[in-house]
Amino acid sequence: MSETQTVLDTGEELSAWETIKLGARISPELKEGFAGTLLLAILGTAGRVVVPIAVQQTLDKGINGPHGVDLGFVGSMAVVAAAAMVVTGISSYLMTARLFATAERGLATLRIKAFRHVHDLPLLTQNTERRGALVSRVTSDVDQVSQFLVFGGIIGIVSVGQVFVATLIMLFYSWQLTIVVWVCFAPLFLSLGYFQRRLAAAYTIVRRQVGQMLAAVSEPVVGAVVVRTHAIEDRTQERIDEAITEYQVASTKAQGLVAFSFSLGGVSAGLANALVIVIGIWLGLAGDITSGEVLAFAFLVTLFVSPVQMGTQVLTDAQNALAGWRRVIGILQTPADLDDPGSEGVELPHGPVTVEFDHVDFAYPGGSLVLRDVDQRIEAGTRVAVVGETGSGKTTFAKLLTRLMDPSAGSIRLAGLDLRSITFASLRRRVVLVPQEGFLFDSTLFANAAYGDLGATREDVLRAIGELGLTDWYSTLPRGLDTKVGQRGESLSAGERQLVALIRAHLADPDLLVLDEATSAVDPALEMRIARALELLMSGRTSVTIAHRLSTAENADEVIVFDRGQVVQRGPHQALVAEGGVYGRLYASWVAQQSA
Repeated sequence: MSETQTVLDTGEELSAWETIKLGARISPELKEGFAGTLLLAILGTAGRVVVPIAVQQTLDKGINGPHGVDLGFVGSMAVVAAAAMVVTGISSYLMTARLFATAERGLATLRIKAFRHVHDLPLLTQNTERRGALVSRVTSDVDQVSQFLVFGGIIGIVSVGQVFVATLIMLFYSWQLTIVVWVCFAPLFLSLGYFQRRLAAAYTIVRRQVGQMLAAVSEPVVGAVVVRTHAIEDRTQERIDEAITEYQVASTKAQGLVAFSFSLGGVSAGLANALVIVIGIWLGLAGDITSGEVLAFAFLVTLFVSPVQMGTQVLTDAQNALAGWRRVIGILQTPADLDDPGSEGVELPHGPVTVEFDHVDFAYPGGSLVLRDVDQRIEAGTRVAVVGETGSGKTTFAKLLTRLMDPSAGSIRLAGLDLRSITFASLRRRVVLVPQEGFLFDSTLFANAAYGDLGATREDVLRAIGELGLTDWYSTLPRGLDTKVGQRGESLSAGERQLVALIRAHLADPDLLVLDEATSAVDPALEMRIARALELLMSGRTSVTIAHRLSTAENADEVIVFDRGQVVQRGPHQALVAEGGVYGRLYASWVAQQSA
């Protein structure tokens, strides 16, 4: 198991009681009005035991009384029983409504906190954890908790109260028959601890396999084009089948434990009913109990047996829910790698900014250094291209600059301010990263562009398109700003997605622009549009471009060259070509490719 997975599974180490306490602390709404809900549960339970008592009184006093049949008394008992049923029905309804509303409010809080925290997780965690497995923690796992709290929780509250009250009334009628009932159920009660531990372990595996199954199913859906173009449908289906089979095995094992405990409950119930009738008749013949009391006791045994048998299902739902709850808590307990200084932080001043890397090192957890002693200064308003072979550290440099990660050693300053002291709100307004692949959401062109400035109007977006010289491209779109871009922007080409990302960045109006260039798969006409838009976008700003095509480096004020995590050269393009070294080799190789 990876280090990331171990961190995410820390919640699985919690006991059931610790999980409930921590869950209630995370979602305080779950405790709201609990006393009132419990009172309604007690009223509902008390109403159920009135009927057996009314039956016993009717039989012993209304029918077999010393003065014969007393129809008035029988009528009174019928009214009492009917009133008890009405009270039981109303109490059950109100309890269910309150519990449902409380549970949904609490779980809404849990979902919101979990979703928000997912965005704060370390990038390494997000990249390592399979997306389907991560999403399942805040969707299906929370749904399991919801199902238990709304339905299992009701049954659990009522069942415990019903067993307790039924036992008290049974003791009042016959302590001997009460002992018989409890002896019959003793094996089940004594084994509950064992089954609880086994079910907890089994359903922890089940919830984990649900996440793996969702990941196996979702990945081929997102990558459908790759699956089809490489004709790997059979291999993909094998992976899905394997994940489904593993879930089936885990679920079957857990249900096997449930079936055994449920069967044990059924045997105990049958034995208790039979012995109560047999021993009750024997006690009746001895004059120790009346026929009405025997009949009432039979009703009470049913009230006792029913919640005990339902308790097996409740225990199953509880373990499934607790396993899911632990997984969600595991997400919330995974520490975020970046801390927003918030109100204690500083605002990044408006205007082109200087960038300073002060002896910066960076290493991923458990790995060797990716960047070593990077000590660089970029003047305000300068256009800098960062080049290097794949794995040289240039993309890590960009992520540190935009504070998607923090350095392992050293510091980074913008406009003289330590990057870690700048509030996230200010940093995200003043510094914008345009990634290599412009990610678009499944919405319209306008909605995607407006992510750069959520207050932007349609006129603002159209003006940005004009200022970037993209009006001719925009005019080719079928529905203008209302053009649907599709999931992940797949209705547009890669180059068009990049154009939308540039429009978004222009609306954001940043002071520091960081670009991960991506034009290698773009047709020449669109590449010209992107280059022209970039030229306009970078004007008057400090810009750092991760250059994959060295034509970008040719137009930069300076070029920073990375090799094996270190800056090995820096200077204008022409000076570096004359100098040779790593940049000279990269440039010669690029020129040869263009000539081929």
